[in-house]
Amino acid sequence: MLDRETLQKVRRIRIRTRSILEAGIVGSYHAVFKGRGMEFASVREYAPGDDVRTIDWNVTARMDAPYVKQYVEERDLTLLLLVDVSGSQSFGSRFLLKRDYAAELAAVLAFSAVANQDRVGAVLFSDRVEAYIAPRGGHDHALRIVRDLLALEPAGRGTHLTTALRFARRVLRRRGIVAVISDFQDTGYERALGILRARHDVIALQLWDPGEAEIPAAGLVALRDPETGERRVVDTSDPDVRRRLRAATLTQAQEIFRKAQVDALALSTAESYERPLAGFFKAREKRR
Repeated sequence: MLDRETLQKVRRIRIRTRSILEAGIVGSYHAVFKGRGMEFASVREYAPGDDVRTIDWNVTARMDAPYVKQYVEERDLTLLLLVDVSGSQSFGSRFLLKRDYAAELAAVLAFSAVANQDRVGAVLFSDRVEAYIAPRGGHDHALRIVRDLLALEPAGRGTHLTTALRFARRVLRRRGIVAVISDFQDTGYERALGILRARHDVIALQLWDPGEAEIPAAGLVALRDPETGERRVVDTSDPDVRRRLRAATLTQAQEIFRKAQVDALALSTAESYERPLAGFFKAREKRR
């Protein structure tokens, strides 16, 4: 049974994602993530501008007029969402916690997938796999993923991306789409990411909060790691300290994505993901 706060979050996400989907992001999803191939559907009369390679010569000979073959895309795709629910996801300095932001993002992708008759599943992870929702189709199944993501109380606090990436490789038997939603505050996952990328279409959606990057010059400050509980006093009046703290937020992961040839998008919890995500899809479509 979901508590009242979680139910309110689910309702808010349903309303918000519905308007985003109606604005056209479903079409962007379809254009970016292609199916397994093309399947013959029918023939029709040739029209100027048609590719001559699609002419069906047998039908053309029988009808004594040129006819071309028509194809439809074989979707048959599976989207697997790898969503970080570690301790650092409970941070938020502006409007949303990173975890709530991740839930909205996961909802948009899940509902886009089911709108295109694709299956969608989810792996919720911290320093372990916290929950696995096997891929299925349908609006109710996508909604279940969102509910489980919001309601889950993770057992772990840390982040172990390698565990999640290896798990995804085991459960996805055929080529699919893997969307990793995380702040990527981890190390040593480069090889696992590269291996997964070799078989599947992997995208990385890196969440960050301005409070993690905009470090004010406030003198000595005690910082606590939300994943390990470790406390550390740093001198934020030192520009070099602030620079190192900012760099640790984004740049390390971006270099890993580049080497693994994984398309990545950094998203700030202080801004809507709608326009950056649509732009990301458009840029990706142009390269294909």
